Amino acid sequence: MPLIAQNHPLAPLDGAEAEMLARVQVLAQDHIGPKANAVSRDDAFAWDTFRLLASHGVIATAFPRELGGTEASMLLRVRMIEEVARVCSTAASLITGTDLSSRPIVAGASPELAAQTVPLLASGEKQSAFALTEPGAGSDLGRLCTVARRDAGGYRLHGVKKFITRASVADMFVVVASLADGPGGSKGLTAFLVPRDAAGLSVSPIIPKMGWHGVPIAEVYLDDVHVPASHRLGEEGQGMAIAQDTLVRARVGHAAIALGRMTGALQIAAQYAGHRQVSGKAIGEHQGIQWMLADMAARIEAARCLVYSAAQRYDRKDPETSIHASIAKMHSTDLCMRVVVDCAQLLGGNSYLNAYPIERFLRDAKMNQIGEGTSEVHKNLIGRHVMKTASAMPQHPCLDFEPDLFGGA
Repeated sequence: MPLIAQNHPLAPLDGAEAEMLARVQVLAQDHIGPKANAVSRDDAFAWDTFRLLASHGVIATAFPRELGGTEASMLLRVRMIEEVARVCSTAASLITGTDLSSRPIVAGASPELAAQTVPLLASGEKQSAFALTEPGAGSDLGRLCTVARRDAGGYRLHGVKKFITRASVADMFVVVASLADGPGGSKGLTAFLVPRDAAGLSVSPIIPKMGWHGVPIAEVYLDDVHVPASHRLGEEGQGMAIAQDTLVRARVGHAAIALGRMTGALQIAAQYAGHRQVSGKAIGEHQGIQWMLADMAARIEAARCLVYSAAQRYDRKDPETSIHASIAKMHSTDLCMRVVVDCAQLLGGNSYLNAYPIERFLRDAKMNQIGEGTSEVHKNLIGRHVMKTASAMPQHPCLDFEPDLFGGA
């Protein structure tokens, strides 16, 4: 079974990286996994899990060294996320959520603002949230309705943000808004860092949801919120670029969570099949069960290659990283849903009980197909990319648009 290995041939780690991954593996096996079911019962922010990750330097891997982090490669972060997601979606999403909530600050804050905020985020002392999605706009950033109007010394923000992870505990919010007197659509988008205690900013109660408990969501309301110019992230009109880099990292993270979860589900299913006896024989001895396990194992290993490749492209600054992040995200999250459903079928009635982790895996798997762009959104992106790429290539040498159907000379 292709469980996670420290020396995967497609994703070699150096000595320090391998040591970090080994520490995360111990955390997952000895601390995070045993408490995962308890964490999933309550949709309050999983502070104990977050503090554990912060104290072992996992949170710091998302941040530059000069600002208090350890600046891990995307490949190492993917492998850590994969390992943790094998036992707990909550813990894994606390790692990926650090990219989503903090990357715009690292990318766009002035040196002074970054020095004030990023070290506190890297240590886990402070929390940030990425306020992008709105009631009428998700993946289509050009439809965002939150408005920023220039004001003396800064800007005034008006709008509503929806599905905001960490909103209930965030000390600051990255808000993407459209300039009121700027160009329309995505060209006018600008990002701001807004403190939680800013006058006019309020947060709704936690919104109940089906799964991914431990990382609650809420709405954020901006009613004439003043933001000084010093808290703008990047230049005016750069909000789209800042958001896109953040979303690429988050999409690779979603793919890694799905990869880890289906790896864990396969391990659970195989171990259960070796233990469960029917008529004096382990069900795993039946050819039909072995074929199910073999099919899942092969597909998971193929997905692993996709996810690792996307992470390596990001580290190399490959110009096509974004589309490969979409491919990895779509493929891994859709496959994860199928694998977890098949594993649930293999466990029979026990898979439907809260006492078994597959029930939790099944609820959590659906979110990966939705978050950071639904699978259908990514299919659109990938399909358009394929068409554009094909049109720029020479015509295939075996293709004749008007062949002689009768074989004449």
